Amino acid sequence: MAMRSRREEPEKFLDVDAAMSGTLTFKDPVNLRINGKFEGTLETKGYLQIGPKADVDAHIIGENIAVAGRVKGDIVSKERLVLESTAEVKGEIKTAKLIVMEGAIFEGECRMLEDIFGPDDLARYLEIDLNSVMEWANSGKVPAFKDGDNWRFERKKIDKWIASGKLKQ
Repeated sequence: MAMRSRREEPEKFLDVDAAMSGTLTFKDPVNLRINGKFEGTLETKGYLQIGPKADVDAHIIGENIAVAGRVKGDIVSKERLVLESTAEVKGEIKTAKLIVMEGAIFEGECRMLEDIFGPDDLARYLEIDLNSVMEWANSGKVPAFKDGDNWRFERKKIDKWIASGKLKQ
């Protein structure tokens, strides 16, 4: 996918300019831009942009997210969240990296995603059941280490493991 060098955002988007409500889920990576009104749950992979005229009241889960409009609700960004200068966000943010431009308004709580996961956190991160995580850890299939009697997983090693395709084997 072609990227603009200055802002690291994709050039081509799937634009949503309508008023929508419900659950919108993308299992495969997509470059999505919300320009209208959205209420409900929004779950994406790839790049999500909330445009400057957007009014979103939703629980948002994604990888790379940029907000330029209004968002009321929780945002979970697994890689990076950018609050543009025109952004107005009210809710809880969980992200690995946060960039806040001058002028952005944020009311709520922010927690940085941890670099070390417990089994429950890893199951949520990978969107699989806890039993699979425990089976993989006990068999050595997933990169893990013991902290006393508990399994722990380093985010960077998990991301590298996923990128290598071993998760699908």
